[in-house]
Amino acid sequence: MAFEHKSVLLEEVVNGLNIKPDGIYVDGTLGGGGHAFEVCKRLNDKGSFIGIDQDAAAIEAAGIRLRSFGEKVTIVRSNYCDMKLRLRELGIDKVDGIVLDLGVSSYQLDTAERGFSYTKDAPLDMRMDTRQTKTAADIVNGYSEMDLFRIIRDYGEDKFAKNIAKHIVQAREKGPITTTGELTEIIKASIPMKFQKMSGHPAKRTFQAIRIELNQELTVLKESLDEMIDLLNSGGRICIITFHSLEDRIVKEAFRRNENPCTCPSHFPVCVCGKKSKGKVITRKPILPGETETEENSRSKSAKLRIFEHV
Repeated sequence: MAFEHKSVLLEEVVNGLNIKPDGIYVDGTLGGGGHAFEVCKRLNDKGSFIGIDQDAAAIEAAGIRLRSFGEKVTIVRSNYCDMKLRLRELGIDKVDGIVLDLGVSSYQLDTAERGFSYTKDAPLDMRMDTRQTKTAADIVNGYSEMDLFRIIRDYGEDKFAKNIAKHIVQAREKGPITTTGELTEIIKASIPMKFQKMSGHPAKRTFQAIRIELNQELTVLKESLDEMIDLLNSGGRICIITFHSLEDRIVKEAFRRNENPCTCPSHFPVCVCGKKSKGKVITRKPILPGETETEENSRSKSAKLRIFEHV
């Protein structure tokens, strides 16, 4: 299957980067190279672009899509949490812009054997990096009922988390749960029918929770943001698209903290903690996709773009 993925908030991201033609730009979630292509179009011969992704299919697809830009583009298979290290290996200390388009790609959802989709029966996988040994099946069959409840409640924000966790544990006592189809049927049996018709597919939230837990998506994001901001040159910007309320909260809080890191009590007349601002939040409110984009690309409906500028 060809790697197809519609880049969300494409124009808004490119504009938000405030691209310098001779700058250095990084996409930490390269995907099919949609954002990358538009950034590279705006670079001159002195500009350069580094694309990072942990998915082998994305690396291959982006390599084909960006081939025309030649040596201007460098593609690395890695997780964006290792961005500083990977850039250092390339002899790069500072960059002028960073893009993150978080969450799961259209390709990953549509490729049944990747196990991300609750609408296709396939092995329970959900690994964004197939070099990883742990899969979704290990979580479903190995986590305690309490831990399953915790991740479905926190990452899936599902009010039936407790019942879903209980049903999963009961089902696996009869034998391992190995496919997405099996898990979907267990989830359906955990949620009253009248609620199943009110808020989309009943398995959506649980699948999201398991995927986030398996790939440690929130932990990676939280632990990487400060370091990525430090990688920016003065005037450099980081643009982050989130699709989950917890992701957005992490980004929002990190941007605010880097803009105003002072920890002094509010009644102090002057700052004595010595912590200096790293820049400014460009988006006081997140940028949302327009009506046309949400109609053309259903994935964009929950997208939020936030931008921070280093000074």
